[in-house]
Amino acid sequence: MLCGDCVELLRTVKEPFADLVFADPPFNIGYKYDKYDDEKASDKYLAWTRDWIGACVRVLQPHGSFYIAIGDEYAAQIKLIMEDELGLTLRNWIIWHYTFGQQTKNKFARSHTHLLYFVKDAKSFTFNDGMVRVISDRQKKYADKRANPAGKMPDDVWDEYPRVCGTFRERTGFPCQMPESLLARIVRASSNEGNWVLDPFCGSGTTAVVAHKLNRQFTTIDLSEEYVEAARKRVAESDGLPVEGEGLPDWPEHADAELRWLYSENKVPLSRLSTDRVLLPLFAKKLNERLQKMRRYTDDEVGRRLTELERTGQLAPFENIWGRKNGDNGT
Repeated sequence: MLCGDCVELLRTVKEPFADLVFADPPFNIGYKYDKYDDEKASDKYLAWTRDWIGACVRVLQPHGSFYIAIGDEYAAQIKLIMEDELGLTLRNWIIWHYTFGQQTKNKFARSHTHLLYFVKDAKSFTFNDGMVRVISDRQKKYADKRANPAGKMPDDVWDEYPRVCGTFRERTGFPCQMPESLLARIVRASSNEGNWVLDPFCGSGTTAVVAHKLNRQFTTIDLSEEYVEAARKRVAESDGLPVEGEGLPDWPEHADAELRWLYSENKVPLSRLSTDRVLLPLFAKKLNERLQKMRRYTDDEVGRRLTELERTGQLAPFENIWGRKNGDNGT
């Protein structure tokens, strides 16, 4: 976890090392950061954007993937820079849709961020579809025997992940913090255990925490000493992937994190999931597949743990989303 200018630091690297880059750069819309001016002239912002993207691409492995989170103002320009100038291939233009977006008076309220997903080699890259599939509507609504038992691939509009609001347990106080669950989907899909994840804009440290929890190596960079120290503390207080045979608790932190992430992605309210004799086994199977080396949890254990997490408020963000989708407008 490095403190400094990402362009300068990455230019000192001699060989590509990153299997996955995730970047959530300043959007140039006037956020108040500790050490960065977020109100640059457009030409200067784009020149700087070319510099940091180029530095990241240079250290990206030939099989590597590159995700960029960006707002409306510069998404199209970044796509052109990545494709036309740097030769990467766009695989998905993902929309992260969330509620509680910035409110406006004279135009429709913004409630999304663009997630541009590129690869360096269009024929050779990591994509672990089995690690990100979700329970399909054929399975959870219609009990259709024709459904793929592995579930379905998520759509390219992600509405499972709320913004990290002030009442959420993972909130750090950073001005534009990404949810861990969203990063977990990206890290799980586009890297393997032991791979190296690079985030050139560390911010609150979400990428580092998720990489740590999913047993990836990571490098993060930020201009702010304050942000880097806070992120280091956040990583130190989180548990990485446990090793079997070390006297683990029944539900180590990593398993709880996976359980919460999976719950938010599958959009089945606990009141139904915990009692449905078809969906709960599907859900438990997916959890055990993601945890891999850890002991397998029974359906009943998963149901009881979900109930406990709800009782202690750890499933609150998803329950709030579900409530809004069923009549509560969230105002």
